[in-house]
Order: sequence, then C-alpha cells, then structure tokens
Amino acid sequence: RQAEVTINGIGERAGNTSLEEVVMALQTRQSIFELGHGIDTTQIMRTSRMVSNYTGIVVQPNKAIVGANAFAHESGIHQDGVLKHRETYEIMRAQDVGWHTNSLVLGKHSGRNAFRTRLLELGIQFETETELNEAFTRFKALADLKHEIFDEDLQAIASDTRQKEEDGRYGLVCMQVCS
Repeated sequence: RQAEVTINGIGERAGNTSLEEVVMALQTRQSIFELGHGIDTTQIMRTSRMVSNYTGIVVQPNKAIVGANAFAHESGIHQDGVLKHRETYEIMRAQDVGWHTNSLVLGKHSGRNAFRTRLLELGIQFETETELNEAFTRFKALADLKHEIFDEDLQAIASDTRQKEEDGRYGLVCMQVCS
C-alpha cells in the first residue's frame, strides 16, 4: 500500500513510478483496486508545471496525463468519438487533473463534426448546409498547407464564405497607400 513516486518522471531511473499515473489509476479503477488516496487531483497539472519550472526540465508532449498532447485529439474519428461520447477515448476527464478541457486539434485529419463544433464554440454558424460544405472545403484545403488550423484561420474562412454571398453589394473602387 505504498508507492515510491516522482513528478514529471524525475528519478524514474531509480525505480520510481509517476505520481500522476499511480493516482489516476487508483481513481479511475477504484472498484478494481479498492484503494483510495487523499490527493487533490485537480492540482496535478499545476504541480507538474511548478516542478518543470523549478528544474528546467520540460515535460514531453506525449507524457501520460501531464503532457501537452495527453488530452489532445487530431484524428477525425477520435474527435468525432470524443464529441459524441468522451469516454470512448478518455477514461478520465481532463478537468480532473487540472487541465481546462480536452483539446481538438484542427488539422488535415480533422472531420466535419470537429470543424462544425469548433465553429459553434466561436459563435460562427452558417445558415445553410451548402455554406458549411463550402467552408469545410476551404478548411481542408488550408489544412493541407498548414499543420494546425487556429481560431483566426476559422474566422477568416467563415468571413470569406459569407463574403461570397454579399458580393455585389460593396466594392473597392480605388485605394491609395502612402508610406
């Protein structure tokens, strides 16, 4: 009933295991282990960052629980699964360890559901399915050029898609730039 643990993997070579992994295993599988702990799991990320800052050792992005990619999903099928039923790909909530939320990384592998969901989070909604399809086509074209699509990119795509509707209402007749 005792574990020798470490934070951020510092000291693992001496046989210590990762605190965050032990604690979250006990928490997510409490019915199996029939053990508890007195740790406030929402402070795990904060503690990890503090140790990283003090030691100067950066946490690997793919480190379980505290790595930057621990709750990030780029694959379209993963994103769709997480949006429909989070437990499909995540046995614990990101908030339980101190993250604000899980992350849908928009890129060339992202699907329509993740794209639409992120637009709605940004307050962008299209009136017709045709507009959404056109915006999604532009998104995929941009994703082929860039590794990751940011919110600013999505806002530009939405703006350009809506602008096509309004063509003919406004036009630039002349422009002069002095510098």
